[in-house]
Amino acid sequence: MTRALLSVSDKAGLVEFAAALVARGIDIISTGGTFKVLRAAGIAATEVKDVTGFPEIMDGRVKTLHPKIHGGLLADRDVSEHIVALSQHNITPIDLLVVNLYPFRETVSRPGADYAECVENIDIGGPAMIRAAAKNHKHVAVLTDPADYAHILAALDAGTINFNLRRDLAAKAYAHTAAYDAAIAVWFQTQMDAWPNEISFAGKLVSSLRYGENPHQAAALYANGENRPGVVTATQIQGKELSYNNINDTDAAYELVAEFARPAVAIIKHANPCGVAEGDNLLEAYELALRCDPVSAFGGIIAVNRELDVAAAAAMSKLFAEVIIAPNISDAAREVLKSKTNLRVLVAGVLPDIAAPGQFIKSVAGGLLVQSRDNGVLDPSTLQCATRRKPTDAEMGDLLFAWKVAKHVKSNAIVYVKDGATVGVGAGQMSRVDSARIAAHKAALASEKADLELLTRGSAVASDAFFPFADGLLTVIEAGATAVIQPGGSKRDAEVIAAADEHNIAMLFTGMRHFRH
Repeated sequence: MTRALLSVSDKAGLVEFAAALVARGIDIISTGGTFKVLRAAGIAATEVKDVTGFPEIMDGRVKTLHPKIHGGLLADRDVSEHIVALSQHNITPIDLLVVNLYPFRETVSRPGADYAECVENIDIGGPAMIRAAAKNHKHVAVLTDPADYAHILAALDAGTINFNLRRDLAAKAYAHTAAYDAAIAVWFQTQMDAWPNEISFAGKLVSSLRYGENPHQAAALYANGENRPGVVTATQIQGKELSYNNINDTDAAYELVAEFARPAVAIIKHANPCGVAEGDNLLEAYELALRCDPVSAFGGIIAVNRELDVAAAAAMSKLFAEVIIAPNISDAAREVLKSKTNLRVLVAGVLPDIAAPGQFIKSVAGGLLVQSRDNGVLDPSTLQCATRRKPTDAEMGDLLFAWKVAKHVKSNAIVYVKDGATVGVGAGQMSRVDSARIAAHKAALASEKADLELLTRGSAVASDAFFPFADGLLTVIEAGATAVIQPGGSKRDAEVIAAADEHNIAMLFTGMRHFRH
């Protein structure tokens, strides 16, 4: 190895690596920004324009797209015609390419980045060079990750960068450019009004997991560059490694708790809420959320939408929980939680924007189901009161609360709420009536355990989809509900409305459904 081309956006470790190459007798050529950093550090390098005999033009859009660069990268040194061409055109081979790309993903995920700025951060020359070097990996080593600098130096010290290492680096390089192009394609998809004929997705490995949903399944966590606040972007400050199920449930918990403006707590088990509540503070909200279903809360995930304070942390530490996630955690609360050494504690910084667009992807045999994120936010002014009786102010508050929770419950979903707290949650049943009965049954158990009057008496109920018959509505009425919120739109709406009027129930139609499968 005698010649290397360095052109990087991520300058981490650049100076040290370049100095190590020079110390090993390797000549360096580099592009504008990289060259300036190397020159400032006193490292000998030749600027690309002095190699090509052509200046960088168009604000740097064109600088390496030249035969003296791509010929040096692509020449197969086992083919005599290639060697002759190098000589005829005065092209010197390049043995090592070190390139990482314009920060496109970071740019598009930054609030306020405009369209022109995003487009300008689409790298052209970098991917072209990476692909050229990777194709010619028989003779050229290509680095796209500063973490690999040490591997190259160690290989040089051992005498050679062997074929297996060059092949592995080439594979990593193609994955890198593929993910980069996919991120660009995904961004362009967000600018379109229709689904494209071809679709791409990209992810970067965050961690390999011990296993998936079950021990016989392999699993890994990838970041997709969206930078949506949550479990992927959070910092884990204590506890065991997160499992596949932990990550899935924690994501569900944090997305749910972001729905609320007042201090709120959500307790999640198997991706379904078993208790959600608002309060004047997190301790009050936690106690109300736990009251809903304390049995199911055991081994659950706890999410809060405020900085976790010491009072709430002390109460939570009495429950066996798998994960706690919060935007921030006070120093005193951190000290309390340290006693639970296995408890996974995550600090996410901020809450996700529930109205932000995004994509939801699910694999099916032979393909992918892709849909936009359920970012539907209900405008109370659009609600239609379908019954003679309108809800009271207190009922209206609980109806809106229940609707937010129902959005995050597996269908069929029925949610009973009273005084800003869930008192019964029925999830994932094939029959909406069964969901209503299960939620009422759980509420009865919780009422008995807390030595309280039946909690569903005087409650508000949300149904994630319409009642196809009056039986579901009659079930929640029997449990003591006095107000209901549902999408409406059933062929039998008149029958359901008549049943509500007969029992003096207030019922609102949203015109919006929240199925969650």
